[in-house]
Amino acid sequence: MEAISSNVRTGQSLAVVMGAGGLAMAVARRLGNTYRVMVVDREQAQLDAQVEALRREGHDASGVQCDVTEPDDMARVAASAQAAGPVRALAHVVGVSPSLGDGPTVLRVNLCGPALAADAFLPIMAPGSAAVFISSMAAHLIEVPKALMTILDDPLRPDLVERVQAELGGELSSAQAYQYSKAALNRLCRRRVTQWGDRGLRILSLSPGLIATPMGATEFKNPAKLELFQRSPLKREGTMIEIADAVEFLLSERASFISGVDLLVDGGITAAVHNAAEAGS
Repeated sequence: MEAISSNVRTGQSLAVVMGAGGLAMAVARRLGNTYRVMVVDREQAQLDAQVEALRREGHDASGVQCDVTEPDDMARVAASAQAAGPVRALAHVVGVSPSLGDGPTVLRVNLCGPALAADAFLPIMAPGSAAVFISSMAAHLIEVPKALMTILDDPLRPDLVERVQAELGGELSSAQAYQYSKAALNRLCRRRVTQWGDRGLRILSLSPGLIATPMGATEFKNPAKLELFQRSPLKREGTMIEIADAVEFLLSERASFISGVDLLVDGGITAAVHNAAEAGS
């Protein structure tokens, strides 16, 4: 795994953006106005292209190839970030939607990956720094049974998938894995708030709703997503820029007293769904 070199502006802090897809790059561009940016992605060709695009736009950008589910890869990313630091911001945007992977893959990428990142970056981030992990409003539309959540609370056990499937009594579908992983991710950030606070750090999750992204567009093949869209109080999808705005705020000094919570950015869909359920419709 080799880092793509960049021209470092002396004294400027580093933001690490995990992911090089559409939403991740919107976040990288926004953070690049304030920080040097290190982009992390599994696909080397895409990573190279995105880092080069950032540089052409005037950002001080570098890249590191990494499979977020591999502990050794994540450790090397953290080491590269520490060497290029000080690390002041982490935006974990990597995720797999239900249509892009099977259940075990979705669970590992969406839950094990963030857990590895949280462990790897906790000791290297400068006091006053923050991490934001991108989750999903799907986490707010499901009640995870207590016994299952207990299993999900230990995401780095090698037999995680097997334990989840044993608890479910069958195969783990990609749709189940998506909802469970996002609910567990939000809980992971809550459960680690004291550990991070003891080091002068903040940890948060952010749950987007229906956002106009390339990956999100593939999910409209699912009738359930179309139904959710039709129930949106604002009658539209959100934009990647709107999510980047929220990430930038949470990582900034303006949010210096916000930690251990999830910010739901969904245009009111979750509230509308819960209101309908309470009304019995």
